Amino acid sequence: MAGEKALLKISGCSVSKSGKISVDGSRPVFKALINPSGYDHECSVRYSKNESLGQSGDEAKFHAVQPEKLSLKALVLDGTGAVPGSKLPVKQQVESLRNTVYAYVGTKHETPIVQVVWGSLMFYGRAESLKFEYTLFAPNGEPLRAKTSLSFVEYQSAAEEVKQKSASSPDLTHLVLVKAGDTLPLLCERIYRDPLYHLEVARVNGLTLPRQLEPGMSLRFPPLF
Repeated sequence: MAGEKALLKISGCSVSKSGKISVDGSRPVFKALINPSGYDHECSVRYSKNESLGQSGDEAKFHAVQPEKLSLKALVLDGTGAVPGSKLPVKQQVESLRNTVYAYVGTKHETPIVQVVWGSLMFYGRAESLKFEYTLFAPNGEPLRAKTSLSFVEYQSAAEEVKQKSASSPDLTHLVLVKAGDTLPLLCERIYRDPLYHLEVARVNGLTLPRQLEPGMSLRFPPLF
């Protein structure tokens, strides 16, 4: 509804055999009663640099797009009763959040994959860190309020990663049939956009004379790491 306040919701997910991620109704769900003060959405790219002895200023080459990260700021769990709908003690709210994002999934041998939804934000990932700061207590020492810092790292299934990579990507293994006039540096320039990888490719293919390529031979060009 227009004007209705959108509250943060974190839902457990499952991945189908085809690699599709979807909310799993059998998994725990956490619904915030107070939204975080904000969030950081981080995207980063990693570059590699081939350094040669006696040379400097080599150009940094694209290596890989890093998984995105999402950090929620100051998510407050309140058990004072002052917040409408907040009837659960803070300990139970903490347990609900832990079960949703942190509890080990024994059958999968991994932490859970979750969907984070808040307004227009939708993010699929796994918890990277979870911190509780208790800030208000009852006279008997029972916590009444906790401030939570929570960060996630993006999750993509293997099938989704393959779909996003083009056939010419340097992150995929290539089998190349050598043609007349081909040289190893030339092929490395074509595939990796850097001829300096020719020594590594020669090692992978067991070439003792990397400059002497025979037309018709098949060479393997591995992914860059």
